[in-house]
Amino acid sequence: MRSAMADAPLMKDGMARPTALDMRGWLLRGEVLMALGVIGIIMLLIVPVPGMLLDLLLAISIVGSVLILMTALLMKRPLDFAIFPTVLLVATLYRLGLNLASTRLILSHGHEGHASAGQVIQAFGSLMMGGSFIIGIIIFAILLVVNFVVITKGSTRIAEVSARFTLDSMPGKQMAIDADLSSGLIDEETAKTRRKELEQESTFFGAMDGASKFVRGDAVAGLIITFINAIGGVLIGVLSHGLPAGEAADTYVLLTVGDGLVTQVPALIVSIAAGFLVSKAGVEGSADKALVSQLATNPVSLGVVSGAAGLIGLIPGMPLLPFAALALGAGFMAWKLGRQRLRPKPVDADAVVAGPKEDVEEPIGTALSIDEVKIELGYSLLSLINDLEGRRLTDQVRALRRSLAQEYGFVMPSVRILDNMRLGTQGYAIRIKEMEAGQGEVRLGCLMAMDPAGRQVELPGEHTREPAFGLPATWIDESLREEATFRGYTIVDPSTVLTTHLTEILKENMADLLSYAEVQKLLKELGPEEKKLVDELIPTVVTVTTLQRVLQSLLREKVSIRDLPAILEGLAEAAPHTSSVTTLVEHVRARLARQLCWQHKGDDGALPIVTLSPEWEQAFADSLVGQGEERQLAMAPSKLQDFIRAVRDVFERAAMAGETAVLLTGPQIRPYVRSIIERFRGQTVVMSQNEVHPKARLRTIGSV
Repeated sequence: MRSAMADAPLMKDGMARPTALDMRGWLLRGEVLMALGVIGIIMLLIVPVPGMLLDLLLAISIVGSVLILMTALLMKRPLDFAIFPTVLLVATLYRLGLNLASTRLILSHGHEGHASAGQVIQAFGSLMMGGSFIIGIIIFAILLVVNFVVITKGSTRIAEVSARFTLDSMPGKQMAIDADLSSGLIDEETAKTRRKELEQESTFFGAMDGASKFVRGDAVAGLIITFINAIGGVLIGVLSHGLPAGEAADTYVLLTVGDGLVTQVPALIVSIAAGFLVSKAGVEGSADKALVSQLATNPVSLGVVSGAAGLIGLIPGMPLLPFAALALGAGFMAWKLGRQRLRPKPVDADAVVAGPKEDVEEPIGTALSIDEVKIELGYSLLSLINDLEGRRLTDQVRALRRSLAQEYGFVMPSVRILDNMRLGTQGYAIRIKEMEAGQGEVRLGCLMAMDPAGRQVELPGEHTREPAFGLPATWIDESLREEATFRGYTIVDPSTVLTTHLTEILKENMADLLSYAEVQKLLKELGPEEKKLVDELIPTVVTVTTLQRVLQSLLREKVSIRDLPAILEGLAEAAPHTSSVTTLVEHVRARLARQLCWQHKGDDGALPIVTLSPEWEQAFADSLVGQGEERQLAMAPSKLQDFIRAVRDVFERAAMAGETAVLLTGPQIRPYVRSIIERFRGQTVVMSQNEVHPKARLRTIGSV
């Protein structure tokens, strides 16, 4: 079967020539039709239009304005008609084009009679003038005043105020969204939707503020065009066509007023639509439901209306019938609404038999749920959530979770932020699984200054300790920022102090935060290439629980699990031969040798190491007793104290020299050496010789 391109005619360059079907489909595209419509409106300003075509265009203007009004009336919220500013611009330009086209017809053919500019203009002129062009002029002027002074001016003012207050309230609304997201009331997708709606709302009211000027300009242009048409038409009729002054005035003024009315009536309708649109901000539902729900649902108000209408009807000289009808109607509605409010609510038969219905209590199971991570703030620190001058605490926590996810390979649980009146006014507490993991105090309006050398800051202020690392620090006034910077001190704002403390606590508790559910989530998020490995490995070779224990062991030593495929490959190699989690962890660490060496390399690109002497290697090997998971270290306490003293001396000398070294041991004793060192020097990294990548450069700092 031949392709469609084979049937298409070819041009000289060998490319297929577009067929008629392709051209028709291209012309029916929405953006092309829109562009052609705008060009057509512009052509109205240039090309003469016959009377019959002008009638059709004027009919489209009137019907289109009614469609705009109905859309504005029936929409539930202003953003449902977000395209209204663009519609207003197109409608205004369209009416101005019709004004110019009708002006050209009136001035060119007005001497031919009342039908020279089309039947629509003639009908409007005859209907409104009522046999006298003076009446027509007065009616036209009244419509113009109503449109320009009353509706347009009010709509413009509402649009200006709405735009200003919408833009002013944006920071507060953004903070409310961020607070709800941080507290867990909404998820990330809902927060994104709310932010987008907030952005659309500010853009819409800003556009309406400018678009309302179109209506005012349209009214002014209609007045000027009508004045020019009337004066110019009479002069042309008298001077060019020799018509009597009265006949010329009757003909040209009728056509001019008809032209003004046929364009001002749609303008008035569109102005009313704009008024409904901007005045509906904050009201839910269509306009009819809002009016009924807020005006005709109070029996007291309707009763007062009924009495007032009856009293007005009794005034001498007043027509009794209309006011009596209004009084009876309002009174009947008030009586009916009052009866409905007094009527008892229907009761379910089953509920009557069963007795009084008890209050629905929250399921007791909800009391068992706990927050993985929680920050409790003193009363004065609640402003950190809505800090407009610096970075908000919620923004910093969100950035922290993203940073930890990139660094360690799994997303930390959401952090809930709430107040706690039991804390000091400027105190805070950080809880992990409802247990307090850290606390501290910050000073709002101050900055924390720290000396990088670890000495006390020599500036006036409140001396304290940095809560995350316990370093000497001082709360100084913000006016001393420049002086502190000049002296080389590190300066941190209160929210950053809290976030830094939270960071260290999360790093210390990463293993506890990696739950069984989080491990399953990590496996689900793997790419399709790794899915086959997961299916073959879990649960036949390794259970999810074993994988969780391996990952937790890695996280305890600050090893990133981001390269989860490599970890799974290491488990697939070792798991068939051993069930010991310790052995599995050591094998996986060997597979991550490149990552470990890169993670701990120095500024020169080499891995600084402190080696363990053969004597200590042998001492640890001889002290191991048991097999498999039962294997443990049984070294004499005195010998352990000697080892601790030797390690502390070597690493303190290295720290004084500005080095952050890694302790290098044999692969068999590494877990046990690490278990001793983490008790007195938790930040020290212990690596085995199997974890040194072949291409890594080593730089020996010392030996234990």
